[in-house]
Amino acid sequence: MAVTGVGVDVGHGVPTGQTNAYLLGTDDALLVDPGGRSQELDRQVAERSVSHVAVTHHHPDHCAAVAHYADVTDATVWARRGREAAFRETAGIEPDRTFLGGESIPTDDGAIGVLDTPGHAAEHVSFCHPDGLVCGDLAIAEGSVAVAAPEGDLRSYLSSLRRVHAGAPSRLFPGHGPVVTDVRGTCRRLVSHRLTRERRVLAAVERGAQTVSEVCDAAYEKDLTGVREMAEATVRAHLEKLAVEQRIEWDGHRAGPC
Repeated sequence: MAVTGVGVDVGHGVPTGQTNAYLLGTDDALLVDPGGRSQELDRQVAERSVSHVAVTHHHPDHCAAVAHYADVTDATVWARRGREAAFRETAGIEPDRTFLGGESIPTDDGAIGVLDTPGHAAEHVSFCHPDGLVCGDLAIAEGSVAVAAPEGDLRSYLSSLRRVHAGAPSRLFPGHGPVVTDVRGTCRRLVSHRLTRERRVLAAVERGAQTVSEVCDAAYEKDLTGVREMAEATVRAHLEKLAVEQRIEWDGHRAGPC
């Protein structure tokens, strides 16, 4: 039972321009995150008995080709239970079966466990394989992944990273970029990055910044040309977290110290 990754071109504002699709197993395989089509993925799918298709979350760059590969393989399509409508809207296909975290997808090569890893998206999950964790947009080898309001939840994201750090899978198979071999180091780096940004956001509010734009200007020490919208959505997610923790006042429009 092997994990095979294939990069597919997706666009959709993804910095790398590619999403990694994964085939788990050889016979009765599970295809994860087909965000687009490619000749290589077509070839890999044709050479295997793909019986299941699933995604880590519903963003278009992870599920745009679900309907195509389900059609050509006659595979069972899986979705997060309770999120079927959102899955259908993005993937363009009705799921056949559903899962929750802690359950598994039964294949002839062995059961693939489903691990809840919300944060980047509310429904985000990862798939447990003996060779490692197929983790979607939970982690990346270099840089960071987006955790942006209104969908992103930083409290959930940090909890997910700490859960994976504690479980210490041998490798991470991310949605973008190369395989991660230093799993715990990567989890610590991503947690540290978020907490450093949080300290800057909190300091900005304590110094008198009130609006998202004002906080963003104070919390980022770089030119935000071209990424301003994402930076402000990230700041909003930080403000929401700090408000829930009663470390600031935040009414959705203006922030202030407690």
